[in-house]
Amino acid sequence: MQDLDTHLGGRRPFGLSYWPMAEDDPGVDIPRESIRLVSPDGALVRGVLWTPPGGRPWKTAVILSHPRGDFSVHYACPLLAAAGYAVLGFSTRYINNDIDCLHENCIVDVRTAYDEMKRRGAEAVVLLGNSGGGSLMAMANAELGIGDGWIGMAAHPGEGVFMLQVIDPSVADEHDPFSTVPELDMYNPDNGWRPWPEPCTYDPEWVRRYRAAQIERVARIDAVAKASIADATDAGERLRGIDRTSDAAGWRELRRRTVFTQYLTIYRTLADPAYLDLSIDPDERPMGSLFAFPDPFDANYGRAGLSRVMTARGWLSTWSGLSSHAKLADTMPQVAVPTILVHPTADTEIRVWQAKEIVDAAGAADTTYVEMKGAPHYLEGHRKEALATVADWLAKRFP
Repeated sequence: MQDLDTHLGGRRPFGLSYWPMAEDDPGVDIPRESIRLVSPDGALVRGVLWTPPGGRPWKTAVILSHPRGDFSVHYACPLLAAAGYAVLGFSTRYINNDIDCLHENCIVDVRTAYDEMKRRGAEAVVLLGNSGGGSLMAMANAELGIGDGWIGMAAHPGEGVFMLQVIDPSVADEHDPFSTVPELDMYNPDNGWRPWPEPCTYDPEWVRRYRAAQIERVARIDAVAKASIADATDAGERLRGIDRTSDAAGWRELRRRTVFTQYLTIYRTLADPAYLDLSIDPDERPMGSLFAFPDPFDANYGRAGLSRVMTARGWLSTWSGLSSHAKLADTMPQVAVPTILVHPTADTEIRVWQAKEIVDAAGAADTTYVEMKGAPHYLEGHRKEALATVADWLAKRFP
């Protein structure tokens, strides 16, 4: 395949495990076209359109994206294109930065990509969501009515729901990253923790309290975010009653409060006891997390991490499991198009029961659930098999 390093990830940037690897090469040259689109509200949507080899005609398009990931070079693209489909992998306006990510805007970007493939002659457009892209694509279908099919590849229940299971509930003070409620700390030896790589053992009753405390922490952050937005809204309403010519000082004060955006620093967001105690929701996963290298303890306190800095509205829209509308529990009942979920059973982030729950919640009469035994989250070593399964599923439903 031409331009292997650029389009097949010969040397992938660190952390972009969803990019193709050399062994994902389908063995035929796949035409590619860089795509640049502008959404109706002026956002830039960029991607790569992969089409069948040899100029073969196509009738069905598959589009895939993620709230912040660049899916223009995703392992599914070359494999599905080789199977005869046009595949548009693209990034939303929030690529590599979800500080102010609004799923309500992300689905506008999905609609933009969908409309482009229809403009190019697609008789059907199927939505593919990998990881956090699953909830994005389900929300696009549920709220905008777009998409003739829904494919989930290691799709989790939603970024906010995922945060509910990984956020550290032992944070005592949101302004102090080291403040700790000891009895809620999964990294406290008194609660069953042992230093990596020793396995940990957490009491089931303690885990139940821990899960409840995670919800309580998210609710506290939600309250701060909602109060900030309410204050800005109130200031905006009062601003309408101020004449900026006669009362410049009063107008200035209310204006700055109206446009103010509160930024939330959210410490310690990698603390799921199931990472270290494999007796919790047992499956085929190894210890640890794909977000940790290798010890979740270090990643919980270290640099980077999920949703560490968010605007108030970005938190509520994307990472709050209590407030986000991008929850598959809410959207899947409205997804009535043919649905398939491919779940890797060695995924460190998504439990088997969660995957089955997603499919069971679907509003479609036509649902398919497939397990890739022993596969990790990004299906390394299992990608050709997984995409062959998807291609077969597509062929039976779409030309």
